[in-house]
Amino acid sequence: MSLWPLIGIAIVILGFALRLNPLLVVVAAALASGVAAGLAPLAVVAAFGKAFNTNRYVSAPWIILPVIGLLERAGLRERARDVIAGTAAATTGRLLLAYLLLRQLTSAVGLTAIGGHAQTVRPLLAPMAEAAAARTDPAITDAGRQRIRALAAATDNIGMFFGEDIFLAVASILLIKGFLEANGIIIAPLQLSVWAIPTAIAAFGIHGVRLWRLDKRLARQ
Repeated sequence: MSLWPLIGIAIVILGFALRLNPLLVVVAAALASGVAAGLAPLAVVAAFGKAFNTNRYVSAPWIILPVIGLLERAGLRERARDVIAGTAAATTGRLLLAYLLLRQLTSAVGLTAIGGHAQTVRPLLAPMAEAAAARTDPAITDAGRQRIRALAAATDNIGMFFGEDIFLAVASILLIKGFLEANGIIIAPLQLSVWAIPTAIAAFGIHGVRLWRLDKRLARQ
């Protein structure tokens, strides 16, 4: 078996390490893997088109983005900051922890599109978390603000990643089931979903401790 089709992985790693344009890196990696697998360049492009046509739902975010842009232009981020700035009990850690819980619960019942970086983290969650941090530490630096934004994005990732596996019809559960069956292990999707619950709880606890430590650090500063 030839390992040359795996060259696309090396291209992705190298391209991201060099901070090249992600879209160009991914396209180059796909083309390289396709050609290495014996496909003609036109056949690789045709495979791209077929995959996009089969999964047209991937274009849905492009419909959402203009709406988010208009809301931000109308002052959505500023209003989100003002709401949190006027709520004394809302700390950065508590806010992100509440969002983590909501993200896990909604993902566990298949509602993965409710949250997300484009529609929730950037216009709402990150400005609110940043405002709470600035109230606790008025002298917060730009590096501190960037860390808060990164934690907001990480909270969304963790909530969805560990919450969606509880939903038995999600693609990751079906992928795991298919892999196990290919290796002679027969298991029902419901069993995989049930055993994803302890992992989700552990992820919530571990990230919750990180957010609690964040609040303590901001208070000290």
